[in-house]
Amino acid sequence: MFTGLISDCGRIRKVAPSADGSGRRMVIETAWDTARIATGASIACSGVCLTAVELGSGWFAVDVSRETLDCTTLGAWREGTRVNLERSLTAGDELGGHLVSGHVDGVGEVTAHTREGDSWRTTIAVPPRLMALIAPKGSIAVDGVSLTVNEVGSASFGVNIIPHTAAVTTFGALAAGDRVNLEIDMLARYVARLVEAQWTTRRI
Repeated sequence: MFTGLISDCGRIRKVAPSADGSGRRMVIETAWDTARIATGASIACSGVCLTAVELGSGWFAVDVSRETLDCTTLGAWREGTRVNLERSLTAGDELGGHLVSGHVDGVGEVTAHTREGDSWRTTIAVPPRLMALIAPKGSIAVDGVSLTVNEVGSASFGVNIIPHTAAVTTFGALAAGDRVNLEIDMLARYVARLVEAQWTTRRI
């Protein structure tokens, strides 16, 4: 589990085919003290929960499956790509954002990213199947960052990105046309599933 509060902005050092050729192995540079990270640890990489399979000074490696490459933005990652990083929660950690699982629900596209004072007003187009699960003032994870939804349209939603968030995440370089990983608030996901199950039962 994660909170959507980014603690480092890493960079892809190397991308290579996985051992079986179906996925990829990625080496990610980080400012973290990797000596304090165990092999097998879960790390959210721009919102995707991945396992650290190898570690060195200032870097860790992850294996990315074909499924993950197809269903997230990771298929487009190349050497030099910047990545939002968050380590998993431990007992006693402050829950400052919202509960994030690291399981991406879909990929959105930034349609507008404009200055509004010192902040940025950003609009993101969303796959139709996710729109009903996004609510004004609700939480959403965008590339692993916990954000509050400002407004909801028919096919998109808007968020406000404060200067601090822009400075410590990849959002400082965000632009219209960029694709982003989206994770719906966990509560909304389960409420939708319960409603679907009840509707199916009634029809039977």
